[in-house]
Amino acid sequence: MMQRMGMSMNTLEEVTEVIIRTSGKEIVIEEPEVALLDMQGQKIYQVTGGKISEKTVKRQTTIPEEDARLVADQTGKSIEEARKALEESGGDLAKAILLLQSG
Repeated sequence: MMQRMGMSMNTLEEVTEVIIRTSGKEIVIEEPEVALLDMQGQKIYQVTGGKISEKTVKRQTTIPEEDARLVADQTGKSIEEARKALEESGGDLAKAILLLQSG
């Protein structure tokens, strides 16, 4: 019946782990059972079972030199102070400038 509807389901063998990454954490599922449902060209993965662990991930923001110079020029602060403010603000120029001007 599934084939008549253009569907097929297969188990993926030898999957050791599945990792789901979000902006702030990673969810790791070890030794899961993974099934692949192909429905009219659309692939759906079903993950069940396994040991689940979560960890928080801190993403490092890369601060371009020109951004640090711009913030330093706008605030009259040093490039090091500007870079630190940019890191604290997640790379947001306006927030970094406001942070340095209010401090």
